[in-house]
Order: sequence, then C-alpha cells, then structure tokens
Amino acid sequence: MSSESRLYTFSDETKQKLRKFRLGTSRASSPQAVLYQIDRKTLEIQPADDEVYTKLEEIADELPDNAPRFVLLSYPLTLDSGRQSVPYVMLYYLPVTCKSESKMLYAGAKELMRNTAEVNRIIEIDSPEDLEDLETKLKEHS
Repeated sequence: MSSESRLYTFSDETKQKLRKFRLGTSRASSPQAVLYQIDRKTLEIQPADDEVYTKLEEIADELPDNAPRFVLLSYPLTLDSGRQSVPYVMLYYLPVTCKSESKMLYAGAKELMRNTAEVNRIIEIDSPEDLEDLETKLKEHS
C-alpha cells in the first residue's frame, strides 16, 4: 500500500460516486464534470458540491481563485477523422496564487485520485481561462 493511500482517504460513498460518474458518462452527449477537493483536517478527498456541470463556463465559474481542485471530465467530441470520442480525463487545477501547503497537499493526492477515479489522462491547468482551449488539448491525445 502506498503512503498516499494511507494519508488520503475516500469515503465508500465517494468511491461509489466516482464509479457511477465514470460509468454513467461514457456515452454522454454533452460534457459532464464534477469537482473534488481535499478536506484539510481529515485529508478526505470528497466532492466539492453535488453539481454535475455540463458547460465549461460553469466549471470556470466554480473554480476558486486560490485553491486547487480535481475536476473529473467526460467530454464528447468529434475528432478530425470524423470519429466520435468521449475522453474521460482529470483536470488538475492548480492556480498560481494558491499557497505552497495547498500545492503540496494536492500534488500528493494527484495519483491516488487518478487511480481511484480510473482516469487515463491528467491535464494540468492553472487558470479558468485554460478551459477555453481544452477541446484542442483533448483532441491532441485522442
């Protein structure tokens, strides 16, 4: 067992939500995203709220100015070849203005979150504006 999985925790309910979200969005026709945060006191990784966001603008509005977040995103798109694809990725949001302590807290949990959420790819962003060219980044690796 890695030290990360002893340090950070997920409730059974959160693990079920992660699995349900991943399975439920694999054939989504519109973007689906959920935000996760780390509770500083308990080091539990948990949903930031109960919302499922369907627009990148909504996600951008919800990202805090000074705190990191993990964003799980299922994003349907049409590739240049005409093929349909629904990449399931984790956005690792790390604003430049957040404290070093927060950066270290989230950096330590990044791989555990990736593995628990069963995400193939992590895209790092440091401002809500980075969401504007997200589709381009998704197409690069699909």
